[in-house]
Amino acid sequence: MARAATTSDAFNAIAEPQRRAILALLRGGERPVTELARDLGMSQPQASKHLRVLREVGLVQVRGAGKQRLYGLDASGLRPVHEWVGGFEQFWNETFDRLDEYVRDLKQARQEEPPDDDDQ
Repeated sequence: MARAATTSDAFNAIAEPQRRAILALLRGGERPVTELARDLGMSQPQASKHLRVLREVGLVQVRGAGKQRLYGLDASGLRPVHEWVGGFEQFWNETFDRLDEYVRDLKQARQEEPPDDDDQ
């Protein structure tokens, strides 16, 4: 049975936790594959495979620096993910607004309660 391609888009690429970890490390700047592999506790070939996938979907760029190849984040490739997640922003904002209103109502109700006999 053929394996589904993981390089088709950013969503599939970032579904893999180690690739997300690579992207998180690259937020701090360019790094060689050997450093990424070491920091993530994986072999250099494993890191290279993940970097290839990330590069193919446009999330990582590579440039030569002497004998090294430095990998850097290309966050513009995350735009489809950002736009999709952004569609849920209104839902969460409304949910938090309702929660704020509920807490305000509870506080107001508590202030309006007559004091207990025990409180005096």
